[in-house]
Amino acid sequence: MNFGKTEEIAALILERFPKLELKLSEDSELQNQIEIPADQLVLVCGYLYKELKLYFDFLNSITCIDNGVEAGTFDLIYTLTSIPFEISVHLKIVVSRELNNNISVDSISAIWKSADWHEREIFDLFGLKFENHTDLRRILLPSDWEGHPLRKDYQEQAVYHGIKVKY
Repeated sequence: MNFGKTEEIAALILERFPKLELKLSEDSELQNQIEIPADQLVLVCGYLYKELKLYFDFLNSITCIDNGVEAGTFDLIYTLTSIPFEISVHLKIVVSRELNNNISVDSISAIWKSADWHEREIFDLFGLKFENHTDLRRILLPSDWEGHPLRKDYQEQAVYHGIKVKY
C-alpha cells in the first residue's frame, strides 16, 4: 500500500468525523500510519469495518511497543486489511504509562473477533488492560506470574513455585 492510499483512507475518516485529530506518519514505505486519539479507537474501527467503500474485514494484528519509562508511552499499532479491496492500513494510538498498572484501552474484539487473542497477549506481556474485553486474562504465562515480561521496566522474579527463573 502506498502513502496515497493511506491519505485517502484518512480523508474518508475525516469526512465522517470532521473534528477528529489525525496524524499521518511516513515511517517507511511499507508502514505508513494513521495516528488517532486512543479514546476514538472503537469509533474509527467501527467505521472502517462498516464503511462499504473500505470494508476492513480483517484485523491482521495488534502490535504493542513499549517506548520506555523515559518516553512514558506505549504505542499500539493495529494492522487492518480489506480483503475484497486488497488494501491495508496501520492505525496507531499512543497510551500513557502514567497510570502504571491501570493503563487501559477500549477493546475492539466486538468488531473483529481476532482482537480477542491479540488483546489478551498484550495484557499478558505488557500489562495493558482492554475495557469491555469479555475474557481478559493471561494467555501465555501462568495466571499467578508476577509482572509483564515485554515491558522495558520488567523485573524478572528470581523464583517461581520453587523453580529458579534466572540463570
